[in-house]
Amino acid sequence: MRIVMVGSGYVGLVSGACMAELGFHVTCVDADKRKIRMLQDGKVPIYEPGLDLLVMRNIQESRLRFAEGMREAVPQADVVFIAVGTPARRGDGYADLKYVYAAAREIAQYLDGYTVVVTKSTVPVGTARQVARIIRETNPHAEFDVTANPEFLREGAAVQDFMQPDRVVIGVESERAERMLRKIYSRLPARAPILITSLESAELIKYASNAFLATKISFINEISALCEKVGADVQDVAKGMGLDKRIGMDFLRAGPGYGGSCFPKDTVALVRMAQQHDVPMRIVEATIEANAAQKMRMVNKIIQALGGDVAGKTIGVLGLTFKPDTDDVREAPSLTIIPLLVEKGAMVRVHDPRGMESAKPFLPKSVAYCETPYDTALHADALVLMTEWGEYRALDLDRLKKTMRGRVFIDLRNAYDSEEVRDSGLVYVGVGRT
Repeated sequence: MRIVMVGSGYVGLVSGACMAELGFHVTCVDADKRKIRMLQDGKVPIYEPGLDLLVMRNIQESRLRFAEGMREAVPQADVVFIAVGTPARRGDGYADLKYVYAAAREIAQYLDGYTVVVTKSTVPVGTARQVARIIRETNPHAEFDVTANPEFLREGAAVQDFMQPDRVVIGVESERAERMLRKIYSRLPARAPILITSLESAELIKYASNAFLATKISFINEISALCEKVGADVQDVAKGMGLDKRIGMDFLRAGPGYGGSCFPKDTVALVRMAQQHDVPMRIVEATIEANAAQKMRMVNKIIQALGGDVAGKTIGVLGLTFKPDTDDVREAPSLTIIPLLVEKGAMVRVHDPRGMESAKPFLPKSVAYCETPYDTALHADALVLMTEWGEYRALDLDRLKKTMRGRVFIDLRNAYDSEEVRDSGLVYVGVGRT
């Protein structure tokens, strides 16, 4: 079976490399010539643990190749996946589908023989049917089926998530197309449940899943604010909740708010989708509002920890990405919190193992970028742990105390034992903890 992956970004590249690892011949196509040239040289333009080795191995085995256009790849393909970006549209936040529809038009021109066209991108309900309409109008003689196959990849664990998924969701209307996709996923080393649904259900499952997980995060963040007022510990509260099997432990960690490429974009898109159909989506709307409020609460927490005024004070920030093990800073809390601290007169020094280059275009020019966590703490009045990278979890607290000018350690991820920090002579400030 020959597979074409249209789009060599995060979803397309991970999915394409993993499908090649399963033994299929995969061609990843992208309009970005620079990206394609990098990939052809075995250089991966994004950071994802294990992906570079996967790409290199499958290039060497001649199962994975990269192309700038569809002309040479699509006519030989049995399955074509559309994995292009669907960014939030300016003004209303609805998913911008121009790249999906442009891909559909170009794919249609080169279809030769029966082909399954799959929407892999996160797309609103009705997109697969629109893709089918576009292909029919562009190439009335094409023999094809369109299916919906949403991805559920976590940045930092994407290769594992593809190879060992919780479930595979396939929206389909043709038994022939279903057989083709089952053939692909039957090669996964760990057999996952395959859910066959309508096109509409498959498209909505991705949005509903992300909105529910975002709601859990916003919920525990709001509980953390109450914990600080009443003297409870949010970690104990979360554990007590999570031990209930109906709730579970995942996504009940208080922090500075969710970010990334999915939760912020998908929650807003789901609200806009519901509004188009006159359906209230009050819980998701509240989740979005609570997340924005949590970021502002973190700014105020930092200011209050420094006596109510940060003007002229130096603040070290550890972590810029929205989560560890990625170089992605999209919608990261750091991009909201740091500019506001600078606006209030703070001098900010930052460090991140992977995200500093990605963050630079979005941060004030006055921000200083440091080579190590300890350089970041140099003469700092406060040190803020923003992202819980592994190398930040075992810092030498005595060394920090000697390096810093002040004594305030603000742990926005509750990664440290508060007593251990206090015993070192630092002032500990966590989220939802006293």
